[in-house]
Amino acid sequence: MKRDIETEADIILLVDTFYDKVNQDELLSPVFNNFAQVNWQTHLPVMYNFWNTVLLGKMAYRGQPFPKHLRLPIEVKHFDRWISLFSHTIDTLFEGDKAIEAKQKATSIARVFQIKMKLFNAVA
Repeated sequence: MKRDIETEADIILLVDTFYDKVNQDELLSPVFNNFAQVNWQTHLPVMYNFWNTVLLGKMAYRGQPFPKHLRLPIEVKHFDRWISLFSHTIDTLFEGDKAIEAKQKATSIARVFQIKMKLFNAVA
């Protein structure tokens, strides 16, 4: 039986597993690795802090994630794939209230980013 997301170690497992999938994905990997040229040694700890803040209330994340995404060449299909990979990762590793919350928050974040990007691009 799987357990729920409860600890920082769970967050690290979630983030590492998810981004392993992203790095193998034919649609998302080029955005992260070719266009954005993500430094994974720097990015992963930021993501640990982000999800520790969002899910465990650790207040470890300080930053504004939206502006960093604004310049990326991403469309609805990228967001849909991101949500799909994230949800699949959660479902593979965890179950419980926090796991459900994680999927809901990820979907909400992706949808808000989509709306903001559409609005920003319409004004620009």
